[in-house]
Formats: sequence, structure tokens, C-alpha cells
Amino acid sequence: MAANINRVVLVGNLTKDPELRHTPSGTAVCSLRLAVNTRRKDSATGEWTEKPNYFDITVWGNQGESCAQYLSKGRPVAVDGRLEWREWDAQDGTKRQAVEIIADSVQFLGGRGEGEGGQPQFVPAGTAAQTENADFAAADDDIPF
Repeated sequence: MAANINRVVLVGNLTKDPELRHTPSGTAVCSLRLAVNTRRKDSATGEWTEKPNYFDITVWGNQGESCAQYLSKGRPVAVDGRLEWREWDAQDGTKRQAVEIIADSVQFLGGRGEGEGGQPQFVPAGTAAQTENADFAAADDDIPF
């Protein structure tokens, strides 16, 4: 019998500053919003484009407090966690639902100064660093999925 696996690993940039709150018992809960780009080749033009995907992340306890203290909008992070399905009744009486990621670990990437107003988080098209990796990127064309 196969084991159940619920694991998510994401690397992206925060789209807003972390929001820290506490439960009535005093446990810290930090909310993050993460943008992760998916690279796709446009079938009509043959050019590569990036489409952002946005994820809601919940970080509990001391790690959540650290995220709120040290992270800010634009900062790159790596998140390892699990998916969780939530369902609730909205104030207007409708049923609402959402899938969020409960973080087991959040790794801060880049330097302290990176983020909004800091160093760029990507390599702009046409730069020398991108040209050096062009052969590696071209190999993606041969992958059948």
C-alpha cells in the first residue's frame, strides 16, 4: 500500500510584508504571500514567458515571529510545508474555501538588504549572466513535459 504524501516546496518572492498575529493562547501566527514564476514557451511566438502564481503561507510559532521580524516585501524565500484545505461560512452566509500552505520551514534567501528597494531578485533578459546560461536553457526545449 502506498504512503500518503502531502509536501510542497516553493522558492519565490514575498508580495507584501508579513502579517503577524497571535492566537488567544498567545501562539504566533504569521501570514506570508509568495509569488512563484512559472516559465512557459508561447506556442504562437516561440518566446519564453513567465506567469506568476501566488500562494498563501501560514507560519506558526517562533519561526513565524522570525519571519515577521526579518522578512519584508520582495525578499526571496524557500518554503517547505504541506497543503491544507480550509472551509468556512462567510459573513454573507456563503460557503468559502481555500487551499493554503502550512510551512514546516522557511529559509531566508538573499542578503538582508534584498527585497523592496534592494538588489534585483532575477537576471534581466539579455544580460551577460543570462547569455552564459543560454545553452542550459535551450536544453529545456527537449524535455517532453
